[in-house]
Amino acid sequence: MQELSTKEHDEARQGEAFAPFAVDANAYKKHFYIESYGCAMNFADSEVVASILHDSGFGPTKNAEEADVIFINTCSIRDKAEQTVRKRLQQFRGIKIQRPNLVVGVLGCMAERLKAAFLEEEKLVDIVVGPDAYRTLPGLLEEAESGQKGVNVLLSRDETYADIAPVRLNSNGVTAFVSIMRGCNNMCSFCVVPFTRGRERSRDAASIIKECTDLFNQGYREVTLLGQNVDSYYDDRQLTTDDRKTPVTFADLLEKVALINPLLRVRFSTSHPKDITDDVLHTIARYENICNYIHLPVQSGSSRVLQLMNRTYSREWYIAKVNRIKEIIPDCGLSTDMITGFCTETEEEHQESLSLMEYCQYDLAYMYFYSERPGTLAARRFADDIPEATKKRRLQEMIDLHRIQSLQSMQREVGKTRKVLIEGTSKKNDTDFYGRTDQNKVVVFAKGDYKLGDYVTVKIIDCTAGTLIGTPSAP
Repeated sequence: MQELSTKEHDEARQGEAFAPFAVDANAYKKHFYIESYGCAMNFADSEVVASILHDSGFGPTKNAEEADVIFINTCSIRDKAEQTVRKRLQQFRGIKIQRPNLVVGVLGCMAERLKAAFLEEEKLVDIVVGPDAYRTLPGLLEEAESGQKGVNVLLSRDETYADIAPVRLNSNGVTAFVSIMRGCNNMCSFCVVPFTRGRERSRDAASIIKECTDLFNQGYREVTLLGQNVDSYYDDRQLTTDDRKTPVTFADLLEKVALINPLLRVRFSTSHPKDITDDVLHTIARYENICNYIHLPVQSGSSRVLQLMNRTYSREWYIAKVNRIKEIIPDCGLSTDMITGFCTETEEEHQESLSLMEYCQYDLAYMYFYSERPGTLAARRFADDIPEATKKRRLQEMIDLHRIQSLQSMQREVGKTRKVLIEGTSKKNDTDFYGRTDQNKVVVFAKGDYKLGDYVTVKIIDCTAGTLIGTPSAP
């Protein structure tokens, strides 16, 4: 799939390599190099992999030429990502020719889907490991070093890596991802996730609370709860004093994390509209430190197309959900995913998507044209019958509309005062800090006497289409 930009696929991070530890007195027998592609879950998974490798005596390096082991953590949700990974593997093949003992591995969703191609046909890699099999990496590395191919792409019904503390190698020390569940049961017809990441399973709530508490105590001030379908979270492991199970829902979990400390901001991604319940909305509204921002992917403005996509809701139902969000959380930021050019989509149905965008006034939209993914329900049931030129034209119309709406959304912020968490130094001016508002909008302002991790009350005085410009003010 092609997109303008995505939260799930932050283009600035695609191909990001882990940096070595800032202070590291350990002596490692070997070094690993990891590049990550795809969604936030993939980047979080790379932190789990780094932890497993570190416990096996491997240290991180940001120089692939120096590594003993090279891993690419991959995504299968769009063809562009797969082609990028294939090109990168060809480059690593050149390094391997010079250093035959180098081990090259593919992790993640592409590993599960394309294991035969990588191992037998293209002969690009030594190790192929699916997203539920990272614990087996030390053994697979031993096999690869002895000249065997290491493969484990089995999906699990219970693997959550709850007991593994991620190694946060690229962290700003302020914000962190926390994985709370894996897999998806929704079976949207265009999506590969149920096939590459398996069925839904949630981490136990106690391990999540402990991880978030530890992060806060280490100085982190924001956590983003991650999952393929995060608001379907459900943990029924806990027992009361009378031995009855007391399930923890997503709304319950949000509250538990928010109660760790008022200075810990809580975000989440990604949600399915059907699971954003009133309980979730009221919990967000009740706690100041749960951010007023919801990613609510709609995919299409046409009820007929939504039915073909197996999204389980109609246009009218989705609009009612948006209205409910604005009723309970009036100042809530809203973003979405839109796919244009899905199988049999008519011009009138494309216009329905544009009109839905007009109605909802999204702060941010992630826009794609449909790209058939092998193995999905849509690939098996429907013809990909919309010409590519038509898909691209419709996508451009979406992008053009969203650019107008995005600028308008930023302009509405001018004159307002927002609480901003400082996340780093501005890339354009090293005398400025940047951070995000509660509604997930980026703000830049003069550093002054502030530091990373501080909350600053900022008056918005100007904006561009993508950035708010502010000045610190008295709270």
